[in-house]
Formats: sequence, structure tokens, C-alpha cells
Amino acid sequence: MEKIRILWADDEIDMLKPHVIFLEHKGYDVTTINNGSDALELIHRYDFDIVFLDENMPGLSGIETLEKIKHDYPGLPVVMITKSEEESIMEDAIGSNIADYLIKPVKPNQILLSLKRNLENKKLVSEKTTLGYQQDFRNIGLEIGSHLNHHEWTEIYRKLVRWEIDLEKSKDEGIMQVLNMQQDEANAVFGRFIEKNYIDWVNGRSADKPVLSHTVVREKILPRLDTTDKPLFVLLIDNLRYDHWKAIQPLLEDYYRIESDEMYCSILPTTTQYARNAFFAGLMPSEIRKKYPKYWTDEEDDGTKNQFESELLGEQLKRFGKDVRFSYNKVLNLNAGKKLVETLPNLLGNKLNVIVYNFVDMLSHARTEMEMIRELAEDEAAYRSLVVSWFEHSSLYEIVRFVAQKKCELMITTDHGSIKVKNPVRLLGDREVNTNLRYKYGRNLNYNHKEAFEVRDPESVFLPRMNVSTTFVFARPGDFFAYPNNFNYYVNYYRNTFQHGGISMQEMLIPIIYLKPK
Repeated sequence: MEKIRILWADDEIDMLKPHVIFLEHKGYDVTTINNGSDALELIHRYDFDIVFLDENMPGLSGIETLEKIKHDYPGLPVVMITKSEEESIMEDAIGSNIADYLIKPVKPNQILLSLKRNLENKKLVSEKTTLGYQQDFRNIGLEIGSHLNHHEWTEIYRKLVRWEIDLEKSKDEGIMQVLNMQQDEANAVFGRFIEKNYIDWVNGRSADKPVLSHTVVREKILPRLDTTDKPLFVLLIDNLRYDHWKAIQPLLEDYYRIESDEMYCSILPTTTQYARNAFFAGLMPSEIRKKYPKYWTDEEDDGTKNQFESELLGEQLKRFGKDVRFSYNKVLNLNAGKKLVETLPNLLGNKLNVIVYNFVDMLSHARTEMEMIRELAEDEAAYRSLVVSWFEHSSLYEIVRFVAQKKCELMITTDHGSIKVKNPVRLLGDREVNTNLRYKYGRNLNYNHKEAFEVRDPESVFLPRMNVSTTFVFARPGDFFAYPNNFNYYVNYYRNTFQHGGISMQEMLIPIIYLKPK
């Protein structure tokens, strides 16, 4: 392994000889120089990993040298060392993007700590994270194997998401494979848990049921209206998984305190038509179809399946006696987002403002259909990174900052998540069968009944029955339905794409976050 190369520039460098010897004994290669001009020449001639720079040198000062280094080599870490504790000097140095700031007299261990913090930090963090997961691996495995309730499943999913995000910084492919295997194991057991309990949940026969799509507004949003005298903004980001939320959370923490970080459970099918209509109506799909037929569109009908969300929300508010002014806005493209930003001040007169943002769902679909997007979001980590990059430069981020500036409270949630599918499940149906890969419904479905969760009576889970023999079939975690004809082409095209509609932690356990402005 090559030695780490250090350049140390100080007009009193001879007095620092013991420090240099100390570092050399620790295995570092140290080059010394006594002025800024020569330091710059050496940096142009040789490759250094880090520079220690005295602030008070004759000729070219430390600050001036620092500015020239950062102009030519912005990624080179520079540690500023000074006798002065003047705030203005510290601000100048920090403003020039220094890696560290040390005040003389420095001790050898201070130098060593700065080196480790700046050059070995990622390696040390990676090693510690890997060790931490290895220690937690057995505990998670034991928990998965026990009889968990929905609260405990939520905590398991939180742990797995935290380890996934932490371990993605590690280059240890072996430990990531172990984590992926444990995620698959957890999802398989979670799938069986859903199949055992879902029908009881939606029929109110279980005291241990989670908040579901059709109860979110009633149980989580309406109570907040009673506790704030400011407008409440609710951002529903279509297809935002819990790991996506954890990835964008740091961008919001400059503006908000996270008051609650919770998850609710999406209904089946985990798609916009069913889960989001249920969210806004406060009713299950078959109840919407029966009570508000003009606001429901069946799958085989033409037209948008979610064009009456505002009306459904208005009806829900009335049913629960909330006579409040509210707004509803849906953002489907960049221009719509920009227009909404311009009209934000007009929303401050409303008690409730709901904004549906559709980018993440479009990204998921684009990844399936466009090779370039598939390459950009090749794996889970890259997919998260793309979501973060979009959010940071989106009009939605502008909206979030505006809401914080006006000291309004904010809730962020979604209607469902998505999962990367890998395993094809053969299914044969007639022309009327829907196209979704994660669930199917129809009269003449032919499949292996052991490979899916089937609901022969849609009304038992409050889904519309199109005819007396309609069956709903839901794919288990990681699976997708594929037609036997042209099977290999179909499988190769859709394998490793992100889909939703079926059963998995990623699709069903989804975030609902409450934030207060700082």
C-alpha cells in the first residue's frame, strides 16, 4: 500500500521536526517547505494527499496560498494551522473550504487525528459500519423468525433501510450480498404476514391493525389541523419509498425539526388508482365506487384513474365535520411545478394545502422504458441518489423552503412504494386482464396458486367486483407476472425494474413524516 503523502508548509518548519519524525514513524511520507510560493510549486510538480499550511508566513500568506491551492486543486484537503484565534481569520479559512483548522501549539496527536479524520474517515466509518451490521445480523434474523406484529415489522424495515444506506458507502460487496439476502428473507416472511392478516385488517377484525391508506387523513392529518393556527401543507410524493425519504431528509433538516417519522400501510393493490383514491376519499375502493360512482373510474374504462382526488378529499373533510378552506394541486411536469411556486403566497389563506408531486413515479416508469435512465439508476443506491439529485434541484424543494420560511407545518407522505422485481411468475389470462406486473385481476386467470396471494372474493378486501368470477392475484416480494407467450423476451425486459402493485415492505410500509419549521 502506498504511503500517504503530506506537504507541510510553515516558516518555522525546523521547530516542528519532532512532529515530522512522529508522522514518519506512523508510516506517512512528509515533505516540508517554509513558504507559500514554494509550496505551490511543489503541489504543481508532485501529487500530495493533504497539505498542512501555516496561516502566518512571510511573503505569500497562508490564506493567499490556500486560495491559490483551492483554485487549482479544489479537491485537495488543506489543514490550516495558526497562532491566532481571531474570528475573521477563522472565517476566511473556513470560507475557503479548508478540511480542518488547528491552533498552535499543535500536538502530534492532534495532527494524527486530523489526518485520520480527513483521509481515513471513510475507511474507518466503513469498517465500523460493517462490524455493526455483522453484530446486528443475528438479532435481525431472530426477530424475523419470531411472530411479529405490524409495529415490529415497521422497526425491522427501519433497521434494514438504515443498514442499506450506511453500508452503501462501503466497498465491501460481500457484506452487501449478505444484507440483500436478509432483506429477501425478511420480505418473504413479511409477505406471509400480510397474507395472514390483511383481510382482517381491512374488515376491522383486528385490534392490531396499522393505519391504512383510507384512514391516514382521518388518523394522521386531520388531528394536526386542530393543533396548529398556521396553514398545514401536505406533500404527497407519488411512489416515495421509506429509503428515499431517509435519503432526502438531510436536505430538510436545515429548515425543519422532524417531529414524527412514522410509516403507514398501503392497501392492495399498491397502485395509484387504488391506494391514492382511498387516501383522499377515506374509503376503500369498492366503497368509493358505491358511494361516489361519478368519482370512480374502473380500470378497463378510458381516462385518468385519479382525476377526482380533490373532490374526494372535499367529501372526506365534510364527513368528518372539517369545514375548512383547502387547496389541491397536482404537479405532473416541470412547468406545473414552476407555476405552483409562483402562486404559493395565495395558498397561505387556506387551512390545508395538499400538493401531489409525480416525479418519483415517473422516474420508476422511465427507468423501465429508457435504457439511459436504467443505467443511471442501475441499483438501489443509484436510484436513491437520482431521487436526491432531482429533489435538490426541483420546484418541490423550493416549495418546502417557502413553507418553512412562512413558519407553516409540513407533512410528507406518499401513496405506495416500489420494489425491484427479479423472479417471473407465469400467468395466463384473456384480453381483459390488466397490464400491471405486480397484480392481476380478471375472470380467467391461470397460474400456480402457490406462487401468489389470491383473493377470489374481491368484496372481502373492498375491491370492485367487475363480474361474479373476478379474482385478484397479488405478486409476492420480488416476483412479477409474465405471460407464457414470448416469455423470455418479457422476462428479460422487465427483470430488475422497479414495479408496484403487489406485496412487499418497500411497497406497503411507506413514510408519513410531520415536520415543524425551525
